[in-house]
Amino acid sequence: MKKISTHILFALISCALLLVFTGTAAADKSSVKINAPDNAAMGSDITIDIQVSHHGNNFLHYTDWVYVKINGQEIKRWEFGNFNKPEEENFTRTITYKVTGPLEITAEADCNIHGSKGIATKTVEVK
Repeated sequence: MKKISTHILFALISCALLLVFTGTAAADKSSVKINAPDNAAMGSDITIDIQVSHHGNNFLHYTDWVYVKINGQEIKRWEFGNFNKPEEENFTRTITYKVTGPLEITAEADCNIHGSKGIATKTVEVK
């Protein structure tokens, strides 16, 4: 009887894992796209949108962090986990930044299982 219960438990766990990971069969690495103006006036505030994409989010597999750096200095980081996952597979985070000179904006996102598609870069020239 105990042997049968163990087999049933193993089968149930296997089925549950299969259901969880079926959605990740088409999963990919997290990626970002930076939307910001090509140029801006010195001293002005610009809006920077970070669009994050990751196919296959579920409770075990999701984008776990996103960061934004300007001229090499991290200015914003979002951390996610099992209990505070991103709201959708594709989501946007917005920041405002005061232009004090030419900007090189970099951003990256990471999937907790598959990693990152790499760093995105955008430059903003001062006009």
